[in-house]
Amino acid sequence: MINNLYRVFKRFSSPPRPYSLLDELKRKGLKVGANFDMQAGCIIDYSHCFHITIGNNVTLAPRVHILAHDASTKKFFNYVKIGKVQIGNNVFIGAGTIILPGVYIGDNVVIGAGSVVTHDIPEDSLAVGNPAKIIDSCTNFIERRKLEMNKYPCFGAEYTERKKLTIEQKEQMNNIMRDRFAYII
Repeated sequence: MINNLYRVFKRFSSPPRPYSLLDELKRKGLKVGANFDMQAGCIIDYSHCFHITIGNNVTLAPRVHILAHDASTKKFFNYVKIGKVQIGNNVFIGAGTIILPGVYIGDNVVIGAGSVVTHDIPEDSLAVGNPAKIIDSCTNFIERRKLEMNKYPCFGAEYTERKKLTIEQKEQMNNIMRDRFAYII
């Protein structure tokens, strides 16, 4: 009997284990499109995930936080401010970025690592900083990176952890990367 009560208590007192978190968020109302990639340590507002919509081909790099509520007013007004968050298609959100309530991010957008997105980011934008500011178009950013790929070495899938990268391959990569940068599939 005590074990059963403990299991019930654990189930309702804490979010689910990480391996089922995305499924649980979807059951609670989070809308996510095709080819969604949420990397390690991301936090999507558990209590208000039904206010969040994420489009197709979206990547959340490690430790991205998406918030749909702001509890700073709770102590003063006994109300919590909530806001819908919408992320368009073909969006990359860099590591450690925080997206605040009420933000719309358009299609074809890159948000730089460590940014704090406090306002809408229109389509075809490259935004960085705290608060995030648009510094270029996504189209220009991608074109510059394509040109850069001609300058730097490019490594295939055999040089990735998912393909069991060897110590020798790691050393080879570092030796080849004399200019500090490279690209990998």
